Amino acid sequence: MRSIRQVALVCLVWLLFGCNSLARDNHNIALPSPSPTLPFLPNPTSLSTPPQNEQTILATPTSPANPTLPANPDSLEPPLADLITNSVSSWRPPLYPTPWMPSPYDHFLLSRPILANTPSWALADYRYGGVFWRNVVHTGIDIPLPVGTEVYAAGSGRVNWSGFGLMSGSYNPDDPYGLAIVIRHDFGYQGQTLYSVYGHLSQSYVTIGQHVNVGDIIGLSGATGKVTGPHLHFEVRIGDNSFGRSRNPELWIVPPQGWGILAGRLSDSKGNLIERKKVLIRSLDSDQKYYVYSYGSGPVNPDPYYRENLVIGDLPAGMYRILIPDLSSQHLDIQILPGQVNFFTFILGEGFSAQLPPPLYDGFKTPEVPLTPTP
Repeated sequence: MRSIRQVALVCLVWLLFGCNSLARDNHNIALPSPSPTLPFLPNPTSLSTPPQNEQTILATPTSPANPTLPANPDSLEPPLADLITNSVSSWRPPLYPTPWMPSPYDHFLLSRPILANTPSWALADYRYGGVFWRNVVHTGIDIPLPVGTEVYAAGSGRVNWSGFGLMSGSYNPDDPYGLAIVIRHDFGYQGQTLYSVYGHLSQSYVTIGQHVNVGDIIGLSGATGKVTGPHLHFEVRIGDNSFGRSRNPELWIVPPQGWGILAGRLSDSKGNLIERKKVLIRSLDSDQKYYVYSYGSGPVNPDPYYRENLVIGDLPAGMYRILIPDLSSQHLDIQILPGQVNFFTFILGEGFSAQLPPPLYDGFKTPEVPLTPTP
C-alpha cells in the first residue's frame, strides 16, 4: 500500500511539473500582437491570391533573390536627426471608404497599395516632386517595405503593363522602374483615364489585359531597378500612361480615419513657385515634428484647384505650426481637419495664409499653372 502511495505521489508531482513546464513553454511562444484596429480593405471578398494548385504566372523574369543595390550619391541628403524627424507610427488607423470626396475639389479615389496599418508610409525625402538621381524629379512616392511584402491593387481595373521596361515601353531589364505593374482603372476623373503604377517589384502575379479588383494581391515588393534599398514606388497618372502625366499620389489615396493631408503653395511675389525648400511642421498637440520639401522642376503636375507644390499626408488631426526657416521668421498655426486636404500658401515678402483657393470656373477645365523655377 505504501509503495502504491509513493508511486501515485511521484506521478502527481510529475504531472504537475510537466503541465507547468508546458505552460511555461507555451508562454514563451512568440505570438503576433493584435493590431489596434483591423486594416481597411475596401472589398475583402474580392481579395485573390495566386493559385495554389498551379505555377504562379509571372509576366517577366523575376529579379535575383539578393539584388545589388547601387550607391546613390545624388539623392537628397537626409536632414540632421537632431533638427527634425518624421513620424514613424507603429500602426495606421483604418482608411475612409473609397471613393472619399469630402469637397468638390478632393478626389480620394484610390485605396492604399499596402495594408492600411503598415508602419511605414512615404519616405520624406522621396515624396512626389523630390529631386535626386542627377536632378531627376520624383514622380511618385516611395514606401519602404521588406522584399516580399504583398502589394495590392489600389483600385479596380485592367492591367496595362506588367514587366521590365516601363520607362521605354519595351522589355528592358535595366529599366529604372525595375519590375513594374500599371493598372488602367475602371473609373476616371473629369473625363480622363486614371492609372496607378507599382515599381521595383520582386514578383508580378498579373499579366497584361487581366482584370483586377481593388484589394487584389498583384505582386510582391522588391528592390529591382534603380534603387538604394527595397521599397515600393507608387505613382498616379491621369489622361494617359506616360511619365509626364503624373499627379501627387497623396492627393488621390484615401487617408486614414481621423487623419488629414496638408498641401501648400510656396511662391515669390510674382507668382513663381519656389523650388526645393524645406518646410517644417510641428504638432502643437504632441510636439511631433515633420518636414517636407517643395517640388523641384520637371515633369510634376500640380492639382488644377490647389496648384500646390508640396504635399504631406498622414497627419493626425489637430493644431500644427508651419515654418520655413530659409525664407521667413514668421510661422503659421493651422488646424488639420480629418479626412480632407488642408491648404496654405506662402508668398515671399508677404507671409502665410490659410485661405482656400477661389472656386474653379468652367468645371475643372481651368488650365493648370506650370511650375516656374524661381529666378
